[in-house]
Amino acid sequence: MRTPFSWLLFAVVCVSPVQAQVDSAQTPVVPQGAPVVFRGDTLFYIQAHIGPFSPADRARAAQDRLERAADAPTRKTDSVYVVYQGDAAEVRLGEVIVTSVLQADALSAGIPRDSLAAERAAIIAKALASISVWGIIRTILIGLAFALLATALLVVAIKLMNRFFPAVEARFESWRGTRVPAIRLQRLVLLSSERATDVLILGARVTRIALIALLIFWYIPLLLNFFPWTEPYANRFFEWVLTPLRQVGVALLGYIPNVFYIAVIVAVTYYGLKFIQLFFNGISSGALHFSGFYAEWADPTYKIVRFLVMAFALVIIFPYLPGSGSDAFKGVSVFFGVLLSLGSAGAIGNMIAGVVITYMRPFELGDRVKIADTTGDVIERTLLVTRVRTSKNVDITIPNAMVLSSHIINYSSTADDGGVILHTGVTIGYDVPWKQVHSLLLDAAARTSNLMPEPKPFVLQTSLDDFYVSYELNVYTEAPSKMPRIYSELHQHIQDAFNEAGVEIMSPHYGAHRDGNQVALPQDYLPKSYQAPGFRLFKLGGGPPPTPGGGEPAAP
Repeated sequence: MRTPFSWLLFAVVCVSPVQAQVDSAQTPVVPQGAPVVFRGDTLFYIQAHIGPFSPADRARAAQDRLERAADAPTRKTDSVYVVYQGDAAEVRLGEVIVTSVLQADALSAGIPRDSLAAERAAIIAKALASISVWGIIRTILIGLAFALLATALLVVAIKLMNRFFPAVEARFESWRGTRVPAIRLQRLVLLSSERATDVLILGARVTRIALIALLIFWYIPLLLNFFPWTEPYANRFFEWVLTPLRQVGVALLGYIPNVFYIAVIVAVTYYGLKFIQLFFNGISSGALHFSGFYAEWADPTYKIVRFLVMAFALVIIFPYLPGSGSDAFKGVSVFFGVLLSLGSAGAIGNMIAGVVITYMRPFELGDRVKIADTTGDVIERTLLVTRVRTSKNVDITIPNAMVLSSHIINYSSTADDGGVILHTGVTIGYDVPWKQVHSLLLDAAARTSNLMPEPKPFVLQTSLDDFYVSYELNVYTEAPSKMPRIYSELHQHIQDAFNEAGVEIMSPHYGAHRDGNQVALPQDYLPKSYQAPGFRLFKLGGGPPPTPGGGEPAAP
């Protein structure tokens, strides 16, 4: 049991003389006063009053110090010594003052003060040396018993809470939408019934965690207090935990004025951004118009302005942040700045490219474009990437830096203004008149849907090659997003038109011997009586022999 505060105050004064039990050749003095008992043995008596402290008070204080010093893990039998401080002779055990011998104690004992202090030091050293190992074992066993009891109580308490609070949460869950009402302010619903139930469940969980943490907070110092070796750390444990919390609380209280500065800056920034957003929304909707500033620039420009305003606000707020002036805060800021610079080089490049592309206006959402080797419709454009959906319904994400560095073909930019020209080519032999080829190609274009009647399609002869002529058919369309289907249908009609006219398409290359070979036309376009011609033989000095098999000559 710990001494009262008055005993601790008396320990500082250190006035506790005792009567040493030493053998003397003189007549023994009858012991009177309060005995100092240690482990069942009376060591000496204290007889004198010192101020408000009676001999019994002084004896109990000396006994308590001896018990604590004896249980200390650093105790040594040779560490008992006497220190003379003015009128007092202090008997110490290490750094602990066990008792003090004053002149009043010497007068009560009838011997000199220094001799009385030396006798009592010898008695204390002998008593401490006589402590057996079994006493230490007994102290450890008692401490273990109390520690096990405290641990068992802690486990039982945690198990009870782990059963009680889940039951409470289940009860709250069963009340969802029924017994838990919504929180309203007249007709305005501040917190719906669902949200209110979630708040109750969250409160129960937080309460359980807080109670378990509080139990563990009290359990640790209690456990340390059961053993004399760890007892000094028990009292310091609260100091270790509460001192930082107290300092944090004081810092938060001192930080309150800065909170108002930050709140004002945040409010001004928030409503300023609202006004800026309203302004750019007016430009985007067409309510506001400025010459040379396009409506599609409104959203990206707003995002850029918003970023600049928020960055400026953060610069203003920075000095009011807690610890902003410390070297640690500055070092961490520099460290993250370096990481951001090294790790975001590609992202910054894409953002700058995205801004440049925005104000270049090479395409808009929905345009059919070709970027590098990718052809498709633009479905999304951000500061970092551009997304294109191909005719195969595949979305391709292209970094804006790559978009800016590649050539861009926009098929939709002129679709509404005269249409975009689609072209395809065929190669026909020299034996077919070019006028017939032109007519067939234009006829195929007339059969194809999604083409514009005006301007009219036209044919170009792009080259005169060794074995054939290259023709290019050019058509106009207002639907560039349907290019694959238009090309497919146009090629089908070109085949049909040429086959119907009996004209062979010699592309890309086709070679045949007219003797003994069928013409390069589908079977459906040939007459039923058609037979492949045989080989023609000529006799020297005579005319050509008749055609073997009676077949008709092939069409040119």
